[in-house]
Amino acid sequence: MTEAGEQMHALVERLYPLCRSITGDGVRATLEIVGEYVPLQVHEVATGTHVLDWTVPQEWNIRDAYIADTAGNRVVDFAASSLHVLGYSVPVSATMPLAELRAHLHTLPDHPAWVPYRTSYYTPEWGFCLAQETLDAMPDGEYEVRIDSTLADGHLTYAEHVVPGQVPDEVIVSCHVCHPSLANDNLAGIAVATFLARALAETTPYYTYRFIFAPGTIGAITWLARNAERIERVKHGLVLACAGDRGQLTYKQSRRGDAEIDRVMRHVLAASERPHHVAEFTPYGYDERQFCSPGFDLGVGSLARTPYAGYPEYHTSADNLDFVSPEAMADTLAVCREASAVLDRNRRYLNLSPYGEPQLGRRGLYDALGGRSDTKQAQMAMLWVLNLSDGEHSLLDVAERSGLPFSAVAAAADALLGAGLIKA
Repeated sequence: MTEAGEQMHALVERLYPLCRSITGDGVRATLEIVGEYVPLQVHEVATGTHVLDWTVPQEWNIRDAYIADTAGNRVVDFAASSLHVLGYSVPVSATMPLAELRAHLHTLPDHPAWVPYRTSYYTPEWGFCLAQETLDAMPDGEYEVRIDSTLADGHLTYAEHVVPGQVPDEVIVSCHVCHPSLANDNLAGIAVATFLARALAETTPYYTYRFIFAPGTIGAITWLARNAERIERVKHGLVLACAGDRGQLTYKQSRRGDAEIDRVMRHVLAASERPHHVAEFTPYGYDERQFCSPGFDLGVGSLARTPYAGYPEYHTSADNLDFVSPEAMADTLAVCREASAVLDRNRRYLNLSPYGEPQLGRRGLYDALGGRSDTKQAQMAMLWVLNLSDGEHSLLDVAERSGLPFSAVAAAADALLGAGLIKA
């Protein structure tokens, strides 16, 4: 996983400088880079399109922005960081005194060296984000203010990547692509999703996996509005965010709380003995709240390390390339792969010899266990699978009730299936 971790960090580093928003060329450039790793189907949805209770907004693009002093020195420069401009700022070209300019400046007084991330998506406004120490060093006087941006009819852009499965039922994996230079939120999630897609493409998964790379909130709402006919196929889902910091893993359950993805994630995290936290659903956070809105009520949870707004660096310039680590992203990816393995293998079986315990030795099943270091565990797994294969209990039920690893239970089911003692 170390190599994958390094590759994911390299992807984050490539994406980091781009100025992303809920629409615009920054999103397209991001998807173009992701498309070098996995093929993407890119969708463009026109401004004014009604999507559920929302409307696709005008497209925002920016070329340059700065605050310059009377000597022409750029005190604040968009070229240095895409965080320096209030997201969706309308164009402005003016000269004004600092006293007037202050109303358009955003800082973090408690962290004077950090630059905040701020937006104004649906209200025409303009502004700059800067370090408090930079503002403190600005003398009174006149400043040239320029934001070379456009806000015009265009498109909202999102993309999908599909890993075909053995069945058309789907697992959706979603990440948001709308934040500018924030390495943990959201680039680490993009990287983990991309490399999970690559890993699954090397297998033949049971479910079809659909990866959604979309702007937060409006992007997920747009996807839901445009995929009404596919919703019933979505059996499980996971939203990835804040996937690269060094904190412990956090799984936020779906609205249902007992969806299969919830049980799988709880089992995988507990069985791995990783430090972790399982959180109850709340209608606040990332796009799990769209997939879990009551009209859809999909079994979609969210996987993060330190969760939404749970670390001081959140939505600031301190969420940088040093804040995320290859090891943390590799660990997040490993958990996703472990969860997908359980989802794909979790079945209900029917014992074809339910009256009394079938003779395993006659079928060579005991001989197959001979000499194994985990003979006792494998034997118990067979007995548990036989006992609970009544068409009502899944392999995950068996693992939870027996306390055995899911992998041992699945291996036992394979052996019993091969011996003709159970059927799917």
